[in-house]
Amino acid sequence: MPLRRPFALSLLAAALALSACQTTAPRAAAPATRPVAADTAAAARGPAPHDNLNAVVWMQQAAEYAAVTETVYRAAQARLDEALRDKHWDALPPEDRQTPAEALPPAVIVDVDETVLDNSPYQARLIRDDQAYDEVSWSTWVKARKARPVPGAVAFAQAAAARGITVLYISNRAVDLDQATLDNLKAAGFPIKDASVFMGLGTFVPGCEQNGSEKSCRRRLAGQHYRILMQIGDQLGDFTEIIANTPEARAALVQQYRDWFGVRWFMLPNPSYGSWEPALFNNDWSQPAERRRQAKRDALRTED
Repeated sequence: MPLRRPFALSLLAAALALSACQTTAPRAAAPATRPVAADTAAAARGPAPHDNLNAVVWMQQAAEYAAVTETVYRAAQARLDEALRDKHWDALPPEDRQTPAEALPPAVIVDVDETVLDNSPYQARLIRDDQAYDEVSWSTWVKARKARPVPGAVAFAQAAAARGITVLYISNRAVDLDQATLDNLKAAGFPIKDASVFMGLGTFVPGCEQNGSEKSCRRRLAGQHYRILMQIGDQLGDFTEIIANTPEARAALVQQYRDWFGVRWFMLPNPSYGSWEPALFNNDWSQPAERRRQAKRDALRTED
């Protein structure tokens, strides 16, 4: 705000008077300020580095990302007719199949986040603002209903629905986000038979106790009503339960089901987040960020 004119003139007169009285006195030291060179160096460094920058900008800007997701969904779609014809075809792991599947109507299970809906703008905001995930900002993003479809996802889901296959959406979104998620899915063009096809964290499964964010109970619920032709996700836990979240146990699980990938299970890339990350630092998010980062650096392979 500019100074009012009379006050400014008074200040000017006082300054002139003081300068006249100090002709022989030593000059007072200038107040300490940050050196200009330091400011220039700080500006040259730019924003602080963020661990997620390359991952998110790749998902948003690299043509290769869309090419990969389109490839996965087209490969899945190419298997639909074969899966429909084979009445013994089932994509649920044995521990989740508690009802004989042969006579049940067909369905496919898809995860939501980074499988059918692209939330990279939310991740981009965290990078821009140098923030980490929190439930409040995430809830605000979801309730805005602005997530776009992952390339290839809508075409696959519509092709499945055209064949009489129900698309089931199993997600770890909180129960208060159910309606916003359904609205977003519909707006993006995904087939929604009714509200029951969305199974979030609030889904009640009689006789099955929810274990954190694991999806086994909800897969079992789906298996009570449908023969599951395929599962599509971006995390290993979208397909089967992860008993021990360590790199070794995860690798063993992939090896156990290696013949199902590309046939009954279809994995999408997500370098931005996932249970693979805490597996590298003993699942301990309470550690300082630098210690977690060092654990990831230690996990790098620099030779065969």
